[in-house]
Amino acid sequence: MKKTYSIYVDCANCAQKMEDTANTVEGVEKATVSFMTQKMQVKFAEGADHEAVMQNVLKACKKVESDCEIEL
Repeated sequence: MKKTYSIYVDCANCAQKMEDTANTVEGVEKATVSFMTQKMQVKFAEGADHEAVMQNVLKACKKVESDCEIEL
C-alpha cells in the first residue's frame, strides 16, 4: 500500500534527512519526501500496520529534525 502525507519541514536538507530516516524504519518499503510540495509518500511493506509504522516514522524523524511535522 502507498500513502501520501502532508509534512512541515523548513529546508530541503531537512527533508532529505527525513527521507533517509523514514527509509530505515521497519515496515517502510520506500519513502520519498518532497520539500517543494511538503509531502511524504510512503510505500509500506506487505502486511505492515501503516498507522503503527507511521508513528515510528514520526518518532524517528523527530530525532533527526525536531521541528518537523507529519500529518497522520
